[in-house]
Amino acid sequence: MTQTAFLNPSRAVVSTHAGTIAGERFLVLDSWRGICALLVALFHFPTASVISQSRFIGSSYLFVDFFFVLSGFVIASSYADRLSQPDEVARFALVRFGRIYPLHLIMLAAFAGFELLRLMLPQLHGTGAAPFTGGFDLKSLLANLFLLQGVGFEDRLTWNAPSWSISAEFFAYLLFAGVVFVAGARAWIWFVAAAVTAPLFLLGFSTHHMDVSYDFGFIRCLYGFSLGALLAWFQHDSIAGARQVLVGSGPRMSWTLAEIVMVAVIVLFVSLAGSNDFGIAAPLVFALALFLFAHEGGWISALLRAPFMLTLGALSYSIYMVHIFVQARLINVAGLIERKLGLGLVGDIVLRGQRATGFGAGWVGIVAIVLMLAATVALSWITWRFVEMPAMAWFRRRAKRL
Repeated sequence: MTQTAFLNPSRAVVSTHAGTIAGERFLVLDSWRGICALLVALFHFPTASVISQSRFIGSSYLFVDFFFVLSGFVIASSYADRLSQPDEVARFALVRFGRIYPLHLIMLAAFAGFELLRLMLPQLHGTGAAPFTGGFDLKSLLANLFLLQGVGFEDRLTWNAPSWSISAEFFAYLLFAGVVFVAGARAWIWFVAAAVTAPLFLLGFSTHHMDVSYDFGFIRCLYGFSLGALLAWFQHDSIAGARQVLVGSGPRMSWTLAEIVMVAVIVLFVSLAGSNDFGIAAPLVFALALFLFAHEGGWISALLRAPFMLTLGALSYSIYMVHIFVQARLINVAGLIERKLGLGLVGDIVLRGQRATGFGAGWVGIVAIVLMLAATVALSWITWRFVEMPAMAWFRRRAKRL
């Protein structure tokens, strides 16, 4: 990775997330990844503000399924015909491990470090559980170190809670590589079976609709990942051809209208389906959105190719992995200020019908959200620059030697 790429995330994004089809880059899809990461961060941030209490944000956990669909699409686009030899499979596994694990390990260390700090400084205990108990116990730390927290080894969300999804996704990578290696050109049949049976399994056994993580997270991931992979298998040439036609004077207004309708459908669907069984269709909705925006044909796509949006796309994995730590520390700081000055910043709130500790309503909640998003993006740039990119470069060099 060149120094120029380090300084300009939008230059590096094409090799870290989006993949290629026929030499074209999925920049718009990567921007969508950044947007979805921020929406998941908003979902997790406890405030009594109208934003946090809205039905759309309250159901934005569904955007995790966009990550799964996009991962399947990108991985199948890039590797469906490159896993026929054992050394290719080994290189793939090493590169994918290097993509997700270093930042995961750094964030685990950050959480563990804070637990040690709580152990040494009783004033940081607050009213919560004692250090290294509950979801921060040593047994769960071991499961997280081995990426087992999202495949049924845990009975709750632990440590860096959102990391359950990278646990599930890593094993989806390995399954994909194994199926393609064994089945070759007929691998798609296995992913059709997965895309059909996974939602049936979730409907039959999940009592939380699509809101599963540590328990059935791998099944949820496999559902979206399989749909994305199938989209790449069967629409590869269609998307590549359409993108070539659209370069120049394509039907811009028609694509723009389709994109506006798609965004409206997503907002409406997420708002209405997050708390019931209709949420099971989330991967299908996101697969349709991915297919549409992969063409990059409308004015919304043009906006999503703006440098700031591409930067968000480049930072998306870091945003996803650091936001819980940032949010928890903001609450800690606000709690300390509250005890000293009594400003009414943070306390017991009711968030979507559940009791929580968070920021209040009105301007307090809105300002807290702005600060959280700004701090999350700032820390994400640091982890992207000094953890993600160097680690990926290191693992890619090692993979080339296999």
